[in-house]
Amino acid sequence: MRSRVIVAVGLAATLLATGCVGLNTFRTYYETPVSADVSRNWRVVDVNVTAPRTLSVSEGHTFLPNADIVWQEDPPGDRYKQIEDLIRTAALQGAKAARGSQPVRLDITVVRFHALTFQAESLRVDVGVHNVDFTIRAVDARTGALLAGPELVEAALPAMTGARMAEARARGQSQRTQISAHLRKVVAGWMGVGPDARGTFTRMGN
Repeated sequence: MRSRVIVAVGLAATLLATGCVGLNTFRTYYETPVSADVSRNWRVVDVNVTAPRTLSVSEGHTFLPNADIVWQEDPPGDRYKQIEDLIRTAALQGAKAARGSQPVRLDITVVRFHALTFQAESLRVDVGVHNVDFTIRAVDARTGALLAGPELVEAALPAMTGARMAEARARGQSQRTQISAHLRKVVAGWMGVGPDARGTFTRMGN
């Protein structure tokens, strides 16, 4: 066990020294949240999520894959559809607080969905970030008229690694549940139907 810890710490130090990863500031950010006076009349009836097939995907079993989409917690398959489904479910849940009379559709386009690989998650040092970036807009579900956006949203959150993630998994958590919970808060915050989710954090990651 001691040798594994030494290897993990050594690997993290090497990544930092070579510039592959460093101590950086990450954020959850959207410039203009929807006014609560506007969104209180909304009722989100659908969420359309598109992960453009031009985005690169990595299935590499490495610590820092270079790709737009890194998602390996689901079984091997269509990663585009997998993250579309994940984001759609989270967005629908985040929008539940809007209970008005105007039917609204959210259109979301994925820019980046970069979660940790299991190799990175196994590191016994506290590093790593889940990076999720997307554009979002709200349209009238009946007419297609633009109501808000499009807005670029950065939704980064600290990842768990090593013993912390093992303990979280033992409690029933996963990368999916952690990312989904964050996205629910971000969508609700942007819509003005939940607390403002914007904030920054500093972490060793890329």
